[in-house]
Amino acid sequence: MALTIETTPGPPVRLPQGLVVGTTLEGAFPHTIEAFRGVPYALPPTGDRRFRPPVKVPNSVDTIDATKFGPRAPAKQFVVVGPTLEESEDCLTVNVFRQARHKDASKLPVAVYFHGGAFNRGNAAMHDTASMLGWSELPFIGVSFGYRIGALGFLPSRLSAAEGALNLGLKDQMCLLEWVEDNIQHFGGDKDNVTLIGLSAGAHSIGHHLLNYDDDKPPKFHRVVIESGAPTSRAVRSPDAPIHEAQFTDFLAELCVPSSLPDSEIFTHLRSLPLAAIAAAQTKVFAKYNPSLRWAFQPVIDGETIRGRPIDAWRSGRWHKVPIMTGFQGNEGSLYVDKTMRTSSEFLDFWRTLLPQLSEADVQAIDALYPDPTTHPDSPYKETRQHRGVGAMYKRIEAAYAQYAYVAPVRQTAWYASPEVPVYVYHWALRRDVVDGAKHGDNMLFEVRDRGICKQAKSLDDASGVLHAYVTSFIATGSPNGLTGAYSGRPEWKAYDRGDARVMVFGKDNTEFIGGTEVGESALMVEDEFARRESEFWWSKVELSQQ
Repeated sequence: MALTIETTPGPPVRLPQGLVVGTTLEGAFPHTIEAFRGVPYALPPTGDRRFRPPVKVPNSVDTIDATKFGPRAPAKQFVVVGPTLEESEDCLTVNVFRQARHKDASKLPVAVYFHGGAFNRGNAAMHDTASMLGWSELPFIGVSFGYRIGALGFLPSRLSAAEGALNLGLKDQMCLLEWVEDNIQHFGGDKDNVTLIGLSAGAHSIGHHLLNYDDDKPPKFHRVVIESGAPTSRAVRSPDAPIHEAQFTDFLAELCVPSSLPDSEIFTHLRSLPLAAIAAAQTKVFAKYNPSLRWAFQPVIDGETIRGRPIDAWRSGRWHKVPIMTGFQGNEGSLYVDKTMRTSSEFLDFWRTLLPQLSEADVQAIDALYPDPTTHPDSPYKETRQHRGVGAMYKRIEAAYAQYAYVAPVRQTAWYASPEVPVYVYHWALRRDVVDGAKHGDNMLFEVRDRGICKQAKSLDDASGVLHAYVTSFIATGSPNGLTGAYSGRPEWKAYDRGDARVMVFGKDNTEFIGGTEVGESALMVEDEFARRESEFWWSKVELSQQ
């Protein structure tokens, strides 16, 4: 994180809900930033509002202290990035950042950041939105926010559906976008020029909003940046799918909900429990299913926020036609898979457990698609890092899971969307670790010009500067190529074309941090060949994850 000097009180902004008083962030970025943090965008989802859709904040003449981030949603954190925040169920707050230099009357583009975290962890402060804006050569309004995660935000089951308690985290996000539409002009933003940007679960979320098409409701966004995610990523099932019912039963058992309690009273009982009990139960249930990557507390098909199977929405053409920037990391699976996996039987059993709908013929097809490195002399998955504690199957399972969960879905977005709208596809290949490689989420620190990253090496600073230029240009101009300035010599990022498919690779051939000396290329347009054959296989099985 960048070191900043804060001057308090900052500039006041009058909203219908009250007078918002923020802070000034200066000393760490080229541009001074005015920050308004921790502003409520919905009433606290506590008490009787627990497990219910969000309720907008009312009008008020109160003064709102917006000098620090609001609390993060209750969850056990996986990776701590950014400042440490208080944990509270009262987590529905928004943060707004703007450059202090912008004084003319023109309305500015808006970028709304959706944080990731498997829908079970993470918070708005993970992404240094102030830094991304503070280094931008073109001004815009930056927005980040919190939403409900874990059991409080995503508790699928038959009873949850009857209660109207499905996908509450997605409904929080929709409420936030309504708040932006109603209020961003008071900060100098243009409600008709909004870009959504998000990583991982944040990217999945944006994908779901992209596909949530209604003829009578135009979208509240105009461009999207979908990083390491897609609406077809991983699994999107019905709320009463067996895995969801099993996890819901486990959740109730952890809370010692009496088995004699009628179905009609279960959610009333859950609303009466202390937050600590809810948080402890969701942590235990998530941990139970995490080794198999059958994550608990996920979005489901509810007929409202996710109207049907995502793949059907793509095929029908009923989705919001807005420009898209999307991409994946070279080693998306390294954070998640078992690095010590040793045998081919473990590899195959992983898939049988994760996707029980696979036929045995499907499992054998996966075995052939990713050749066993211990029996196939030409397998590209031969492991050379055992001295670092990894098993013989690590490279194989990392690639296979990455391509199933992230790479194939991203490429699927490009395939379906590119005939209709400009789609800019990237591949983040810069490896900063011998074992983890170009891991899931690495691009986030580069995107915001994080000083801790940029000071390590010129190649990292260059990659960060180029990525930041593309992203902020897309936000501010609608094209990754619109911005000139300091990185005007960067390659032209061409839109994806099925007939001549090309992607932008960042950090290609850089080996500085994995034992080599090659600097490689900060950014380079290449033919779209990475995991093409493997992606086509996973595309053919996408329905198995959407039942």
